[in-house]
Amino acid sequence: MGRAFEFRKERKLKRWGHMAKVFTKIGKEITIAVKQGGPDVVGNPRLRALIAEARNESMPKENIERAIKRASEKNQGDFKELVYEGYGPAGIAYLVEAATDNNTRTVANVRSYFTKCGGTLGTSGSVSFMFDHKCVFRLKEDPAKPIDVDELELELIDFGADEVFRQEVEDEDENVTSEIYIYGDYTAYGAIQKYIEDNGYDLISGGFERIPNVDLKDATPEQRETLQKLTDLLEDDEDVTNVYTTLKPEE
Repeated sequence: MGRAFEFRKERKLKRWGHMAKVFTKIGKEITIAVKQGGPDVVGNPRLRALIAEARNESMPKENIERAIKRASEKNQGDFKELVYEGYGPAGIAYLVEAATDNNTRTVANVRSYFTKCGGTLGTSGSVSFMFDHKCVFRLKEDPAKPIDVDELELELIDFGADEVFRQEVEDEDENVTSEIYIYGDYTAYGAIQKYIEDNGYDLISGGFERIPNVDLKDATPEQRETLQKLTDLLEDDEDVTNVYTTLKPEE
C-alpha cells in the first residue's frame, strides 16, 4: 500500500464540523459541475458522482434539485474553483482549495488567516509542486459479496488508476463497514468513473485530492498548536473546500 493509503489513513475522511457545512460544500460543487457540464445527469459524470455523494451524506433531495436549478439560472453568479498556496509556521506548506463567487473577499480572508498565525500567503506555484493532484473514488462493499481488490486494481490500471485498497470505516454508531478506495491521476477521472458505472459498483463519492509528494515535516508542540489554529481558521471559512499541508502526523 502506498502514499495515498497512508495519507488516507491519517486523514480519516476528515469531516466538516457539522452537516450544514457538508451540504454547503456539496452544493457549491454541484453548482460548478452544472456550470461546466450542464444539468443533464446522463451527460455530466461529475454531477452524477456529486449526487451520489450528496445522497450518501443524507442531503435532502430538494437541496440537490435546488442547487442544480440555481446553477442553471442565467442570473446566478459563477462559483469559481481557486487554489491558494502559502506557508505556515515551521515552514509547513499549505495548499488551500476554495469555491467562491468573490475572489477579492476570499483571498483577503485567506491572507488574514496566514498573517494571524505567523504564516505567509504565497504566489501561484510556490507549493503546488509538493502535491500530486489525484482523483479518488469510494465504493461501498457488500459484506456478502466482497470485492477482489487485487483483481480490481489490475483491471483499473488500464484506465489510469495507480492505487486500489480496502479500508474499514467506523460510523457515529461505531458500526464498522468496508469501503474500497481508488486513486488515479487527475486526468483519469472520467475513465475510472465510467468503468465503475459500467460494471455496477456502488459509488459513494468521486472527487479530487492533493497528496503530498515530499517528505512531511515535523513541528514542535507549540508550532503544532499554531498550525492547528491556522487549519481551523481556513476550514471554518465558508468559501474553503479543502486544506492540505506537509505537516507530519503526530505519532
